[in-house]
Amino acid sequence: QVQLVESGGGLVQTGGSLRLSCAASGRTFNSYVMAWFRQSPGKEREFVTSINWSGSGKYYTDSVKGRFTISRDNAKNMVYLQMNSLKPEDTAVYYCAARSYIGTYVAVSPHEYDYWGQGTQVTVSS
Repeated sequence: QVQLVESGGGLVQTGGSLRLSCAASGRTFNSYVMAWFRQSPGKEREFVTSINWSGSGKYYTDSVKGRFTISRDNAKNMVYLQMNSLKPEDTAVYYCAARSYIGTYVAVSPHEYDYWGQGTQVTVSS
């Protein structure tokens, strides 16, 4: 069982930056793929980025490439999302997710993830 708690959301102007954090419980954190998803009102939850168990593999959706960076610290059971050059269209609730998997397959569907945090709101003003 893994419990996830996000923090770091807030209100920022266009072009600004935010760093989201996700604290995970559980002794097997380093065997989980970790990901960030986001959801805006009226829209489906969408994949943003994921990082494999070792941190060596990272995958980003096209709209955030070059602006967002995912990282993890397995010693601290933490995952981070550094978001730069934020745009109004990045406004959403951001969710941290975990999937027990060690391999090369990249999961981008919410249904493929086993554990979820409660979400943190990110609002980018124009």
